[in-house]
Amino acid sequence: MRSTTGVKGTIIWTMAVASGATVANLYYNQPLLSEIANTFRASNHAVGLIPTVTQIGYGLGMLLIGPLGDSTERRKLVLTLIALVTAALLAAAASPSLPALGAASLAIGITTCVPQVLIPFAASLAPPDQRGRTVGMVMSGLLFGVLLSRTIGGVVGEWLGWRAVYVCAAGAMVVLGVFLRLELPRSEPGSPMTYQALLRSLLALVRTEPILRLHSMLGGLTFGAFSAFWATMALYFRDLPPHYGPRTAGLFGMVGVLGALAAPLVGRAAGGRSDRRLNAVAIGTILVGFCVLAVSHGNLAVIALAVVLLDFGAQANHISNQTRIFGLSDQARSRLNTIYMVTYFTGGALGAYAGAVAYSGWGWLGVCAVGAGMCVVALVMLAGRHMVGRQTQPAVH
Repeated sequence: MRSTTGVKGTIIWTMAVASGATVANLYYNQPLLSEIANTFRASNHAVGLIPTVTQIGYGLGMLLIGPLGDSTERRKLVLTLIALVTAALLAAAASPSLPALGAASLAIGITTCVPQVLIPFAASLAPPDQRGRTVGMVMSGLLFGVLLSRTIGGVVGEWLGWRAVYVCAAGAMVVLGVFLRLELPRSEPGSPMTYQALLRSLLALVRTEPILRLHSMLGGLTFGAFSAFWATMALYFRDLPPHYGPRTAGLFGMVGVLGALAAPLVGRAAGGRSDRRLNAVAIGTILVGFCVLAVSHGNLAVIALAVVLLDFGAQANHISNQTRIFGLSDQARSRLNTIYMVTYFTGGALGAYAGAVAYSGWGWLGVCAVGAGMCVVALVMLAGRHMVGRQTQPAVH
């Protein structure tokens, strides 16, 4: 495997850009939900299923495709996925009905698992003492993609319509594919084995790695809280007295970019092994963000403050979790990442759906209750793990 010396400025940043550009495909729809609902005359509940099925698709892609990063050549896998997601984006742009858009969104989610091939690759390039920093760099690119996608989707959607957003995204994938073909290095499989053996080994890892189970649950709960907010924000802004459009919802992604700046800092603090105190601080920050949202009363400045807290907390928790799990095994990083990220995005899908249901039934305070509740459960799990760890430590005489 190549050293990171001499490649960080090229390979690692290439991976960061590619991760951000591809993951953006999952989130273009969130500021467009009110426009999509108008096109198909759909209810808030029905249109809220679009981001949900997109996240479900991403989880399926990570589960069924992500493990291949341990057993196949990664560049070929990445380029194949980019070709497939381009086709899915064009299908979404041409969708004649909401169910058709849902099917295309599922396909977009499945084929957008490119970052989950690249992140373990980046971790494998780094020596142990620099792994947290390297993962943080790639994750910075990914989070910029998550947040800026909402801004791009909102602005382009308001000017040209929501279908144009998907067409532009497909064009970006074509350009990215050409760029990666030229820049991304070939890789040697870390654990050559059959596809069936790869999938079976996932269950073995879940059974034997309690650290993996804990940090996967922490990631899933906090991303569920994060998704409950972002999946309903456009609907909330539409219902405020000024009746804000998708551009306003999308511009809040720019505010959240401040949270992405935390990734390298958290990665340096995490080092090679991570520290669960970072998880506690990060989850607590998200909880405070939902408390601020609950008392915002539609004030955009207060909501912007909450967005910074949510994005900072979600990113800090995510980096700390991944640094911890990537240190468990050098030969199984793609599979460890698969288990973590499937749990992570399953939490995101459930959080997005719970947020949509809560908003339909109880309004904005219902969304805040969903997000805060998930954070409380995560903190209880973290505290329980801490108490078990203290009880199992040998007494000092």
